[in-house]
Amino acid sequence: MTTVRTPPPRRHELRRFLMSRRAGVDPAEAGLPAGGPRRTPGLRREEVAVLAGVGTTWYRWLEQGRAITVSPQVLDGVARVLRLTPVERRHLYVLAGLNPPLPESGQSPDSLCPGLQRLIDAWLPNPAHIMDAYWNTVAHNASAALVLGLGEGGEDAPDGRPHNWLRHYFTDPVYRPPSPAREENARRVVAQFRASCTEQPDASRAAELAALVGEVSAASEEFARLWEGGDVRPEGQLVNELEHPLVGRLVFESSPLRIPSRPDLTIVVHNPVPGTGTAGKIASLDGRS
Repeated sequence: MTTVRTPPPRRHELRRFLMSRRAGVDPAEAGLPAGGPRRTPGLRREEVAVLAGVGTTWYRWLEQGRAITVSPQVLDGVARVLRLTPVERRHLYVLAGLNPPLPESGQSPDSLCPGLQRLIDAWLPNPAHIMDAYWNTVAHNASAALVLGLGEGGEDAPDGRPHNWLRHYFTDPVYRPPSPAREENARRVVAQFRASCTEQPDASRAAELAALVGEVSAASEEFARLWEGGDVRPEGQLVNELEHPLVGRLVFESSPLRIPSRPDLTIVVHNPVPGTGTAGKIASLDGRS
């Protein structure tokens, strides 16, 4: 529990926000018995406090934006009573001075709106793809298919499994051309992967993550050593080098982009590094397709 001193503008917004949400809740739908006419719509402050399991005075002070002690548990109780959406719940946390909970997309990783596919298609002639929190490819553009050998559904051509960037970075010879930057790049890849998994925890997929880490650890001593190191880094641009079977060495600056409406997914755009001949080789691959 911490004592939060919210700045005056935020206090005023907290008051307006809670009052507006309170007014939008039907007392009958909240399980309250039918009573006489009410002077104002929605729930009374005292009713919110009782239903949320908090003190009436505490809730009144919260709505007034006073510098009081708050916790995620009590805010969640208020959010439940006021029937806040995930976005509104995060907004309540921010107004109360707490770190907001992780956003929720409410959609499965392979559920994509057409606009996201159009977005990565607009990156042509350069590769772009979309991946989930465990770095499985869920969508890609035509250039990514040519450069990376992906099937129409994002699966690996040889075995039909979803293309996983962690697995391929450490087990596919294509991703292991001789490079003095290999050690540092590999360290960054592992650290960013760990951060991605931590930021999007999903208990239902814990076995999938364990299997992936186990598989790559068994196949790559390099990965096993780096994974044991426990490094964590935020997502950032990586320089990826690969040895394409048809055109040879390709070097990309790979930049991850997040979409607030789909926090479970990351768009990665690959830009040819100038002076490496990569742009011309991509054009050559496109001409052969």
